[in-house]
Amino acid sequence: MEHNNSNILITGANGFVGKNLVQQLKNQGYENLFLYDTDSTQAELETFAHNADFVFHLAGVNRPKDVSEFYQGNGDLTKNLLSLLNKNNNKAPVLLCSSVQAELDNDYGKSKLIAEQAVFEHEKTTSAPAFVFRLTGVFGKWCRPSYNSVIATWCYNIANGIDIEIRDKSYTFPVCYIDDVVSAFILALEGNVTKQNDYCFVEPVYDVSLGFLADTLHSFAQSRTTLAVPDMSDALTKKLYSTYLSYLPTDHFSYPLKMNIDDRGSFTEFLRTQDRGQVSINISKKDIVKGNHWHHSKNEKFLVVKGQGVIRFRQVCQTEIHEYFVSGDSLQVVDIPTGYTHNIENTGTEDMVTVMWVNEPFDQENPDTYFLPI
Repeated sequence: MEHNNSNILITGANGFVGKNLVQQLKNQGYENLFLYDTDSTQAELETFAHNADFVFHLAGVNRPKDVSEFYQGNGDLTKNLLSLLNKNNNKAPVLLCSSVQAELDNDYGKSKLIAEQAVFEHEKTTSAPAFVFRLTGVFGKWCRPSYNSVIATWCYNIANGIDIEIRDKSYTFPVCYIDDVVSAFILALEGNVTKQNDYCFVEPVYDVSLGFLADTLHSFAQSRTTLAVPDMSDALTKKLYSTYLSYLPTDHFSYPLKMNIDDRGSFTEFLRTQDRGQVSINISKKDIVKGNHWHHSKNEKFLVVKGQGVIRFRQVCQTEIHEYFVSGDSLQVVDIPTGYTHNIENTGTEDMVTVMWVNEPFDQENPDTYFLPI
C-alpha cells in the first residue's frame, strides 16, 4: 500500500493534537484525509469507517459539564467507531490517543481505560493492529489556554501580561511536545512504531517543575528587553520557547530596540547570549569612519549588507595597513582578529549597514577595547 495514497480517518481532527497531526500529514504528502469532529454526522463516520486504511482516534472528552460525558465521549464513541469498522469488515490499524490518567481511579481515567480495552479487544478479535498511546501532558502551539494545560495557560498569560499563580514551585509533572507526539503517530502509520507492554510511547518525556516553568517563560518575555537568546542547546527550553511565541498577541509580534544615534549614524544591539556572543547592527553615514581601536581577546565578525565600504587593519606596533573592500552587493564576512587596530569607512553614496557579531556580550567593567588610530 502506498502510504501517501492511503485513506486516513482522523477523529478529533479540530482538536489540539488533531490540528497538528493533520497539518503535518499534509506536509508529508498525505492527501486523502477523512476529518471527523464534533460537527460531523454518524453517517459521515460510517462512510469514513468503510473506506479508511488507517484510523487515528484522537477524539475524546476531558472537560465535560457532566461526568457521564466522559463515558459517552471516550468509551462509547470508541466502541461506536470500532463497531462501524467491524460492520464494514475493515481491518484498518487503529491508533488510540489515550492518557496516563487511564491508570488512575477517576472518571476521566476510567473512561479512557474503557476505550483502551475496546481497542485491544478489537485487535484480538479482528487482528486489526492496535496502537495505544498513553500520553503525558502535551504542550505546543494551538493548545487551548485555561483548559487542561498549565503550559498553554501560562504561555498565554505571560505573553499577554496577565499574572500567573504558583501554589508549589517544586511540584513536578511529566510533559511531552506536540511535534514529538505527531512524529510518533506518523511512525505508527508508516509501520515503524515501537511497543512496550502492549503500549506505544512518545519520546522524550520531560519532568518539569512549576518553578522552572514560570522562571523560563518569564525569561522569554523579558528577553525582548534584555536581548538574551534562550539556551537553544537545551531541548526542553527550545520547545518551550517555540510554544511561548505561538501565544503572542497578533499586535505584539514586533518590539523596539534601543538605537544609539549620533551624527555618524547609529549602533543597535540586537541579540545577546552568554556563550555565543552578541549581534548588533551598525549604520554609518556617507564618508564616516568608525572604530580605530583594538582588542586583546575580544574578536568580531563584520558583514556589510547594504552600501559600500572599506575595513582597514594594522597590527599593533607595526605600520603596514591591510584593506578589505566590502559591499552589500557581494556579501562576505570579515573576521576582526585580536591584536589588530581596525576601522570601517563608508565609501559609498548611501548609508552603509553592517551586521556585527562579537564573541562576548559587552562588559562595562572589562570592555577590552583600546583606542588606536590606523
